[in-house]
Amino acid sequence: MSPTFASCLLFFILIVEGARGATFMLINRCGYTVWPGVLANASSTGLNTTGFELAPGTWRGFEVTSSWSGRIWGRTGCNFDAGSGQGSCATGDCRSNQVECNGAGATPPATLAEFTIASSGANNMDFYDVSLVDGYNLPMQVEAIGRIGACGSTGCAADVNRICPKELRSGDGLACRSACDAFGNPEYCCSGAYGSPSTCQPSMYSQIFKNACPTSYSYAYDDATSTFTCSGADYKITFCPSTTSGSGASSASGPPAEDSGPQNGTGDTISHFALHSKAIP
Repeated sequence: MSPTFASCLLFFILIVEGARGATFMLINRCGYTVWPGVLANASSTGLNTTGFELAPGTWRGFEVTSSWSGRIWGRTGCNFDAGSGQGSCATGDCRSNQVECNGAGATPPATLAEFTIASSGANNMDFYDVSLVDGYNLPMQVEAIGRIGACGSTGCAADVNRICPKELRSGDGLACRSACDAFGNPEYCCSGAYGSPSTCQPSMYSQIFKNACPTSYSYAYDDATSTFTCSGADYKITFCPSTTSGSGASSASGPPAEDSGPQNGTGDTISHFALHSKAIP
């Protein structure tokens, strides 16, 4: 093998390894359809989808490159015209007037899964969390798959809408606003004189979120118990991970048994997903 060819081969391997990043698998265990939204941060490479429909008991996977950062959330109560494709959602709407969010984020209140995927290198760490800082609309859980080291599971499996204070309720109880969104006070928004970890403290409203979902962000500086790290992992994001379906809908039936696996839109099973990423336990 010539030195030139060997150098080119090594360069190609590094490009492939560095570009892979992580695979996300989104699963809908709710008893109703969820329309996930995906937003890449300005410094990250965009994806081939920014929003799609996910029926109950189905899943969909996609890959992101190394150094990708962004957020994923679920929209509920969506109505899109079959002809024009235009429409909107009752919660988590990105105001794009389409199934694709096209670079727009979730309108609060919405439960958010946030990720910063490491750059290439075995010792670099991913950072991830589930945040209720912008409020809550449905249960969500994030799990690391094929991980290296102790990578915790995080999320909010509770139906916060059922315990949401009256003054924070949104959409006839379909979602629960944050105190910042509802009142705009600096002490709730961690802004102005309250714009630091030492001055912005938990409120009685953020404590409601924290008591229901101990590993989720309940306010802006809730870092100590809410930020998780992992290396070399793919990520499973589950809507309605428990028997509670959220938003007042009927209980989820969940995906089929593990011998067949949850079905994606084409009828492929999780075993097909495993061909493109690490095996799913």
